[in-house]
Amino acid sequence: MTAAAMTERIAEASPRVKARAAGVFWLMTILTSTFAAIVGGRLVVSGDAAATAANILAQEALFRLGTAANLIATACYVAATLLVFELLKPVSRSVSLLAAFFSLVGCAVGALSSLFDSAPFVLLRGAQYLSVFTGEQLQALALMFLKVGGQVGNIDLVFFGLHCLLIGYLILRSTFLPRILGAVIGVNVPKWEEKAGAWRDGGA
Repeated sequence: MTAAAMTERIAEASPRVKARAAGVFWLMTILTSTFAAIVGGRLVVSGDAAATAANILAQEALFRLGTAANLIATACYVAATLLVFELLKPVSRSVSLLAAFFSLVGCAVGALSSLFDSAPFVLLRGAQYLSVFTGEQLQALALMFLKVGGQVGNIDLVFFGLHCLLIGYLILRSTFLPRILGAVIGVNVPKWEEKAGAWRDGGA
């Protein structure tokens, strides 16, 4: 096999490898974020601060696992974003860069929302400097932080939706990926993210 033929085969295989790797990271994002949403929906009781506090303290390991899953989902989405950018850069570098920008901003917002999940443990452990608050007040504050975190997390859905729409557009314009894939990503992924956000809000 000549060097030119080998180079051509590598060039042809590279987009396929990148696409498969991006698909794996996207799937991991969906699975881990869904698990985090299920955990939140199970432990956080909407409108009942006392029940929420009791659930979190009784199942602390599960709640922390849900928070970790959310962070893993964010990391996987960053990896998928970078792979998709490299994959679709030949179609339109400017549009692909804009899509990556929206995605990374969404990931940053999502990571920020996860920080609010640590607040209930600080508030509910009864530290001495929190003795000026009653137990009910601390429970209410813990639930408030979870609600704020959920609202902050919903902001990332806007950026992820824009990212998916741009990616769908680029795939439709590409000549090396199935166009039906672009339609599926551009239409269905934002809907799934909206559903996940509604599920998360239902818990918090």
